[in-house]
Amino acid sequence: TSVKLSGTLTSALESLGVTPGTVAPTRIYNGIASFPITGGAIDLDTARGNIVHSGGLTLRTGNIGVWLQSFIIDTTGTKPVLTGLVVVNGKLIGRVPLFNVVLPAGLTLPLKLDDGNVLKLNSVGLTLTPTAASALNQIFSVSAFVSGLDIGTANVYALTGFRY
Repeated sequence: TSVKLSGTLTSALESLGVTPGTVAPTRIYNGIASFPITGGAIDLDTARGNIVHSGGLTLRTGNIGVWLQSFIIDTTGTKPVLTGLVVVNGKLIGRVPLFNVVLPAGLTLPLKLDDGNVLKLNSVGLTLTPTAASALNQIFSVSAFVSGLDIGTANVYALTGFRY
């Protein structure tokens, strides 16, 4: 999964003096963060499932370090969400709903795989959840993180084990 980080996000972090980084094996190049997919399952007929990723992002300023990692795109609830494990200064906070997942307009069911058994979802929107906004504001002692903040746009390419 690759995420083109929004200018809104990067500008907000810069204005707060927060430096983004990565948790291996995630890489950021030209404003695009790449997170390897390591597992999961999805029902092509309903688009319900989980897509599990390794790596993550770090946010650092002064003596505060936040790790957002082990992301899971979860479409099994009433609204799609991306959850992640949150660690602050080495202390595990828990699995938190970080980003709302906005599926692309025109998405039709059943989902289709390409000839290589790859599920491709392009232009998936990510916005900050109220829970994550509140937590980040508390951690960094600011009020700049707002629910709905544009995080970026994701392209998800998942190699499946389906055999027909």
